[in-house]
Amino acid sequence: MDVELALRGGVIANADGVLTADVGIAGGKIVAVGDVGDARRSIDVSGLVLTPGGVDTHCHLDQVEPGMGYGAESLETGGRSALAGGTTTAVSFIAQFEGASIEEIFAETMRRAQRSLIDYSFHQIITNADDATIGAIPDLVQKGVRSLKVFLTYDDAHLSDREFLRVLAAARREGAMVCVHCENYDGIGWMTEQLLAQGMTAPKYHAWSRPKVLEREATYRAIALAELVDQPIQVFHVSCAEVAEEIGRAQSRGLKVWGETCPQYLVLSEDDMDRPGFEGAKYMCSPAPRRQEDAAGLWEMIGRGTIDVISSDHSAFNMTGVFSKDRHGTDASFDKIPNGVPGVGSRMPIVFSEGVSKGRISLEQFVALTAANPAKLYGLWPAKGQIAVGADADIVAWDPDRRVTITNDLLQHVVDYTPYEGMEVVGWPQMTWLRGALVMRDGVVSAEPGAGQFLARGPYEKATPRNVLANDFNPSCIAPGQP
Repeated sequence: MDVELALRGGVIANADGVLTADVGIAGGKIVAVGDVGDARRSIDVSGLVLTPGGVDTHCHLDQVEPGMGYGAESLETGGRSALAGGTTTAVSFIAQFEGASIEEIFAETMRRAQRSLIDYSFHQIITNADDATIGAIPDLVQKGVRSLKVFLTYDDAHLSDREFLRVLAAARREGAMVCVHCENYDGIGWMTEQLLAQGMTAPKYHAWSRPKVLEREATYRAIALAELVDQPIQVFHVSCAEVAEEIGRAQSRGLKVWGETCPQYLVLSEDDMDRPGFEGAKYMCSPAPRRQEDAAGLWEMIGRGTIDVISSDHSAFNMTGVFSKDRHGTDASFDKIPNGVPGVGSRMPIVFSEGVSKGRISLEQFVALTAANPAKLYGLWPAKGQIAVGADADIVAWDPDRRVTITNDLLQHVVDYTPYEGMEVVGWPQMTWLRGALVMRDGVVSAEPGAGQFLARGPYEKATPRNVLANDFNPSCIAPGQP
């Protein structure tokens, strides 16, 4: 066996176990794990922990906007931050908006993605479930976009229950996963009206406008409708244990329902939005960060396996300038402030520090949460998410004891802030390999634009229905327009 590169003596962590061994790499793949003999090149990684490259299945990178513009972060700039933080694969989003067809937006998204520094795939956002949109889904799936994203809130994005059912049925016909932003649209609208009427406009009232109960109700409703159609779903960015409990109940009934959370719900709180002036806008995202004590409940749900993915939900708005939170002024009411936080580069170090270094989770669980489980859930396994023979040689070497203070410059994204500024973490990526190429060492990213590859996803088990219907009638069998 001709081994091009041997990583020698590292502690190899997979979701199913940890061992000290060598890793042999050739042709961008892992060709040996164990006692690797001769190799053209060798790197001593003794004392370091080797994990699979991170798989972030929820980040808004190169998301095309109306007029064919795009947000603050591209797959090139966000990819740089990802590699610095140990992530080698991302699933971003193809938008839907008036004035352009899904096919046109897909083509523009793919054109921009050619400069990606990381491997990438996409979810298709559905904000208008009309016949033309539903009719475009089979072609998208054939092109390798095998997941659909829907919102149950936001004025310009939310679907009614009937529209959501149309998307669920279309996904079931095509064998696609559905991921859902679960918050009650009308409840948030009503709460917002009441707050604004009382002059309660500061960023902190963002959390007041969308309390836990509205996330919990929408999660229960999404699960019920998915059960009606017999369609697998993942609930995005779960903010608290009460919402996770709805997912756990569904899982106990055997439903194909999964839950995801994000670092912001583990280390930020609603108190962060209660800062002087416009400072609280830095921490605004939806669902909103909850109380400080809610993080403990999320860690418990992670330990149970109810929440089995931690993504970044990297949603990049600058504080000022272009694509900014202050676009309506620094005295704008909370409902006029774009919400979302950057995090593609900080996700893995924060989870490593808060989880592994603080003893809340094992190395195996860390790998499962940040690489293996997201790869399995979105059809990227077995090439991604593991250090095993035949897998892509996406590997991160961690110094588990290194203490680092997070700063915005350190993260290397283009956004002008990080909500984690000044936070100390224990455990930091020293080197990152993407398909066998060393693309980051000691914080220096050497990948060139175009290094990343599009990952077209075929059929896979987790997106396959159980074939257990509410009754003997299958409402998904007939596509719109068919007799």
